[in-house]
Amino acid sequence: MQITEETRDGAVVVSASGRLDSNTAAALEAVLPARVEANAATVLSLADVPYVSSAGLRVLLIGAKAARAKGHRLVLAGLSDSVREVFDVSGFTAIFAIEPDVESALASLG
Repeated sequence: MQITEETRDGAVVVSASGRLDSNTAAALEAVLPARVEANAATVLSLADVPYVSSAGLRVLLIGAKAARAKGHRLVLAGLSDSVREVFDVSGFTAIFAIEPDVESALASLG
């Protein structure tokens, strides 16, 4: 899994690429909670993530809890159809703000 970060429109945009599973979840866990705690607005782009396992969902939940604890916002962007289906089945669509792309996510934060 590759993770990149940039600041855009006052928000941190974290972009992940590759499978988010038990082999790669630790890489995102090393970044996401710290970013959402340190920044009032964070966008996590999953546009290049074709698969999310339960280990990946756990990391996303950790990030959501970290954001809520600080009163910060975390918006997910760019979920593929297969990842969106995992979110729907697991009930995670009710937990996260989800936008179709990074630009929409940034606009929703403004």
